[in-house]
Amino acid sequence: MKLVDQVVRSFKVAKVFRENTDKINSIDFSPNGETLISCSEDDQIVIYDCEKGTQMITVNSKKYGVDLIHFTHAKNTAIHSSTKVDDTIRYLSLHDNKYIRYFPGHTKKVVTLCLSPVEDTFLSGSLDKTLRLWDLRSPNCQGLMHLSGRPVAAYDPEGLIFAAGVNSESIKLYDLRSFDKGPFVTFKLNQEKECDWTGLKFSRDGKTMLISTNGSIIRLVDAYHGTPLQTFTGHLNNKGIPIEASFSPDSQYIFSGSTDGRVHVWNADTGYKVCVLNGDHPAPIQCVQFNPKFMMLASACTNMAFWLPTIDDV
Repeated sequence: MKLVDQVVRSFKVAKVFRENTDKINSIDFSPNGETLISCSEDDQIVIYDCEKGTQMITVNSKKYGVDLIHFTHAKNTAIHSSTKVDDTIRYLSLHDNKYIRYFPGHTKKVVTLCLSPVEDTFLSGSLDKTLRLWDLRSPNCQGLMHLSGRPVAAYDPEGLIFAAGVNSESIKLYDLRSFDKGPFVTFKLNQEKECDWTGLKFSRDGKTMLISTNGSIIRLVDAYHGTPLQTFTGHLNNKGIPIEASFSPDSQYIFSGSTDGRVHVWNADTGYKVCVLNGDHPAPIQCVQFNPKFMMLASACTNMAFWLPTIDDV
């Protein structure tokens, strides 16, 4: 089935999970699309089976808290930031709930964490105004970049470059093989007046970058020239929370949560609002992602919802 407007508008909630007692703050699909991992402010990490629509594993992170969770390339492992004790990043074995390694260094809250799509390296950025490059096999930081403000970061789909959004006004592109030489290009955008940048993602075709915020604005930028392409608005964010925005796998659609508990969808090329999907979320939707392999959407407030299209092939 191809993702077209008619199919997008037909998405309905197929399964709701109500196991969490506090808001889900981060979700991540495995690259093969078969599983989804989530973490919540109730300190639970939950893994779901996307094909069966069931909950597989729940582990607790009561001591350190958990945010910004990501599957790593090895089976049954994840990395996450901490919300208690300190700002160390932790590498977790999920099947026995044991930590494999700690990555200390940040001195303030970690606000961005992303894993290389091709190797065992990852990036972290913090309110301490640094971006750090790590290798999962070593607790020592592999690279440190001092920035002028709050960072957001993302790898490109090939894992050759990474982008750092700084101070809600500029995007710097670095070559991973020579990041110590500094960015090879900097795109200057108008500084956000009303909100902060809280997320950055490349489209899967590598042509565009999506900037999400803690306000009611999402921006789409050309990844090669830094030109603003679209501004998506009309979704509610009156709580100042970092609401996630995501691409569909074909890079054609943008999905966003909202504080009104609905999922808003735009066409990435034209900027028009395709639809607003109502799944009876009782609280603000902070997380929304499209499955990389299957025709399925996940959205999360305190509840986790799995969405499926309800029309056959068009």
